Amino acid sequence: MLLKLQQIIVKPGQQMLLKDISWQQLENILEEMGEKRAARISYSDGWLEIMVPLPEHEKDKEIFGELVRILLDKLQIDFEPFGSTTLKNERMRQAVEPDTSFYIQNQAAVIGKNRIDLTIDPPPDLAIEVDITSRTRFNNYEILGVPELWRYTQQSLEIFLLQDGKYIKSQSSPNFSNIPIIELANEYVQQCLTIGRSQAMRNFRAWVKDNL
Repeated sequence: MLLKLQQIIVKPGQQMLLKDISWQQLENILEEMGEKRAARISYSDGWLEIMVPLPEHEKDKEIFGELVRILLDKLQIDFEPFGSTTLKNERMRQAVEPDTSFYIQNQAAVIGKNRIDLTIDPPPDLAIEVDITSRTRFNNYEILGVPELWRYTQQSLEIFLLQDGKYIKSQSSPNFSNIPIIELANEYVQQCLTIGRSQAMRNFRAWVKDNL
């Protein structure tokens, strides 16, 4: 018996794993799920994971996206934000949807594009995962060649840099050299929880103005 995708329910904070999924099946599933959806996917060599984030996950994702935008604007660095767009490469049989992502060094290569195909496009320079459900797929990002990955686990931000095809943990971000990204992110995420996002972001803009 075959089930339609609409019949499958994945609750927030949970995931479903499917095996022996062909690339064409993946494309069909993505088309059926559509662009405006809560679920996120990761795909690796026939294995497809479908996840539905928790509400707090979405809030943290937006906070990190705003922090990065504020810094890039202040530093007058051109960038293209691509949010949770599907990063996929058919030849590598890999696909993943980050919580948010940014083209920085390679921003000129994706101006005007709405979708990314990593068989022809460069990967984003920075991908961010809010890993509340511990679903970050390092292998996806490593194989796809994403040079920098941030993971926030509710305890702290971690930065991973791609070296020789593998991620190593770093205390700094090459996209924001000489800026204490980990300390700043941890501080202002906590401020969002205590005094609210609006005031925390005003405080962060004030710090950026005074220090950069």
